[in-house]
Amino acid sequence: MAVAAAALVLAACGQGQLQKAEPRGFAAVDTARISAESGGNEWLTYGGTYDEQRHSKLTAINKENVGELGVAWTYDLATNRGVESTPIVVDGTMYVTSAWSIVYALDAKTGAEKWVHDPEADRAVGVNACCDVVNRGVAVYDGKVYVGVIDGRLEALNAATGEVVWSTVTVDQSKPYTITGAPRVVNGKVLIGNGGAELGVRGYLSAYDANTGELVWRFYTVPNPAKQPDGAASDDAFVKVGNVTWGDEGAWVTDGGGGTVWDSIVYDEVNNQIIFGVGNGSPWNRNFRDPSAGDNLFLSSIVAVDAETGAYKWHFQTTPGDNWDYTATQTIILADLPLGENGAPRRVAMQAPKNGFFYVVDAATGEFLSGDAYVPMNWATGLDENGRPIEVPEARYSKQPYEQLPGPLGGHNWHPMAFNPDLGLAYIPAQEIPQAYSEDPRFNSRPVGWNTGVDFSAGVPPIAPPEVAKFLRSSLKGRLIAWDPVARQPRWSVEHGNAWNGGVLSTAGGVVFQGKLNGEFVSYDAATGDKLWSYNLKSGGASGPGTFMVDGEQYVTITTGWGSAFALAAGFAYDDKVASTVGKVVTFKMGATGEIADAGLAPIDATPKGEAFGSLALVSEGAVHYARNCMVCHGPLAVSSGVLPDLRWSAIAGNADAWKGVVIDGNLSANGMVSFSEYITPDEAEAIRAYVLTQAHAASAPAEQPSP
Repeated sequence: MAVAAAALVLAACGQGQLQKAEPRGFAAVDTARISAESGGNEWLTYGGTYDEQRHSKLTAINKENVGELGVAWTYDLATNRGVESTPIVVDGTMYVTSAWSIVYALDAKTGAEKWVHDPEADRAVGVNACCDVVNRGVAVYDGKVYVGVIDGRLEALNAATGEVVWSTVTVDQSKPYTITGAPRVVNGKVLIGNGGAELGVRGYLSAYDANTGELVWRFYTVPNPAKQPDGAASDDAFVKVGNVTWGDEGAWVTDGGGGTVWDSIVYDEVNNQIIFGVGNGSPWNRNFRDPSAGDNLFLSSIVAVDAETGAYKWHFQTTPGDNWDYTATQTIILADLPLGENGAPRRVAMQAPKNGFFYVVDAATGEFLSGDAYVPMNWATGLDENGRPIEVPEARYSKQPYEQLPGPLGGHNWHPMAFNPDLGLAYIPAQEIPQAYSEDPRFNSRPVGWNTGVDFSAGVPPIAPPEVAKFLRSSLKGRLIAWDPVARQPRWSVEHGNAWNGGVLSTAGGVVFQGKLNGEFVSYDAATGDKLWSYNLKSGGASGPGTFMVDGEQYVTITTGWGSAFALAAGFAYDDKVASTVGKVVTFKMGATGEIADAGLAPIDATPKGEAFGSLALVSEGAVHYARNCMVCHGPLAVSSGVLPDLRWSAIAGNADAWKGVVIDGNLSANGMVSFSEYITPDEAEAIRAYVLTQAHAASAPAEQPSP
């Protein structure tokens, strides 16, 4: 493996760099080539084209013959954690990533391995990854492959060999930043954001020189605590519009405010600007974040900046004063729609963010053109003439829980949306996942790791038999919506059996492809939604598929892997869990007869490994601490989906000393399970153990039989 081991000793923040020899033997990929050729024979950038439409011009695979697709080849990605990568294909080579930011170069025709690069990130940083240690892919440019590493590095690799050309630390590594998104490259600059708003950071988007790794510009999305200039491209924006939307007190002053740019970075060629989406506040709860109750720019906003300098141009805020983790980091698509005078084409940006409204804004100015609910919701009744949500008062929750749609996983999450310009349809991987929001009464009284200000234990019984999980599961829905942004309504919709289904690929062959939570890879008629073909991937299919042409044959490819936010945080959501198999690249072509090998892990012994103990008061206390510290990775009700250990069946849960050794002493830090001694006491850890074992016995108890 080509390993950038030396990158781990770079400076904790700033622009520390490791540099090696320049790449050679690789055809030039520049802005013009990405603009002209991506979305055709090659897939040169994450969204397929700079407009991020994920629409291919290829027609060799079409709705008449798609049923003849078969497996051409597969490649194991050596992980059972989440895989979210869209493969990049250039000059017959496929570049793809897996968990822990590992990069693979494969022969696009055969799947043969060319090289592998492991950045060797310290696994302890996994605790900072809100939504699993995933990576959505790479960028290619001028003989280099660029990858954002989970620990905050940005690396440039020789595209032919995988050797490190340069490595730059893009964050303060003493803070809980992560990178999971795919970089974008344009005009010699690499664009990358970061994550970490759930744990308390200040977000920004950075542009680095593609050849040297030196910082070119940076745009912060939250003002600094003093509301003074940073010497950054965003200074003018905060003076003009941002500073007045923040108060002078609240958790944002010390916790950074959030606003991370963890996805959706788009190059608008026509206006030579970068349009990007901004995430949620830190903490989520605005009452704690900023008691002045301002709009808090640029949280949950679409922002446009000059591509060369990063200077502010415009913004549109989808959720003013975000209170619910309603990020606007979901797919942003550029297109020309007949919305101008007398139906003339108008260049627009479209987004279906978490909050449940589908937005269309003018790409040049950010002017609000339309916004409509694409999923059921009860937090707002609509939008006013300026696009501002008309909120339901109860949605600004306090100590009284409010069960809300959408919940924090959104009406649409990171799964890529697509757009067919011939049909004028946007394809949204939509979902319904409600959440009861309630103010965390302990937020200001003690340190917190998961920095939300929300009490996730509100309304949840401390002892929950399987019937509770079954009831919660019944509220989850998923669907693929073909949305007409001109008519402002769905043209067709396909219902799925559960939430959290995969990204979408549109093709000029009249076909839409989508992977599903249950492992089914499906093609639909792009105009009608009729199902045309499906294949069992034998693992979750959440990633965005891609397509390309090699030697006159069209291929369709997708990465698979069981994990990411929903699998970690919603283990209760599955009747039959998707097999926790090794992630793969699965590539199809016409008439192929390959198979996907089974790679299931050993079955879990689903029995309690210790006796239940403790009073109802102790178990209830454990439920609160579990919800605050453990739930996001090990699942509500202590029900895991199989990505990380199901604590109910863990041998460690049956041994008080072993439990303390892991939870308090950090004996498994090398696996990503770090010590929580900063947030809970040993007695509280023992209360969590009491809760977990109580849940285990409740789940394993025989169901009550009806009376004769």
